[in-house]
Amino acid sequence: MAFETWVLYLLASAALCFTPGPNTLLALAHGATHGLQRTVYTCLGGALGFTLVIAVCMAGLGAVLTTSSLAFTVLKWIGAAYLVYLGIITWRAPPLTVALAKPGGTAPRRRLLAQGFMAAASNPKGIVFFAAFLPQFIDPGRSQLVQFAILAATFVAIEFLYELGLAGSATRLAPWLGRRGIGRWFNRVTGVTFVGIGGLLAAANR
Repeated sequence: MAFETWVLYLLASAALCFTPGPNTLLALAHGATHGLQRTVYTCLGGALGFTLVIAVCMAGLGAVLTTSSLAFTVLKWIGAAYLVYLGIITWRAPPLTVALAKPGGTAPRRRLLAQGFMAAASNPKGIVFFAAFLPQFIDPGRSQLVQFAILAATFVAIEFLYELGLAGSATRLAPWLGRRGIGRWFNRVTGVTFVGIGGLLAAANR
């Protein structure tokens, strides 16, 4: 995988992580109600869930792309179109809102881990994103295991750190993002990022 290709994947992964979704809301809510130390388990569960999704997507896509250049072209355009679509709906999305409470919950760590895992593993946005987007970064001539490690580690590291940051500042950050003006511009910047990366993806060669 070329360095330039990895940078493009890094930007797309960051844009997806920063888009409000189930794991974002969960990290904010758990950070506010259970505190940062316990919410670490929520974030770890999310990391495991996303790792599973990436592994499943790569296992199926790797075999297809090894034998079909047409499949690559089709999936490239599907991935680009999906990113543009994601950018449009993110632009139009309302500001993030989440109910906050005073930290101090004592939920079992296993339950927090399971909730984080399920939120990530069952998130349609993440599943569709990886199924449509990962083919652009899979080189059939190189080790699938190494590529999986790079792609999974990149996304999971960004997602984990972002969720942890949200949890640590939940009582201050959620109301700030919920303000109409700030939340709207946050969504617009993220939306434009998706559209731009979609355009770059459409122009990319294998």
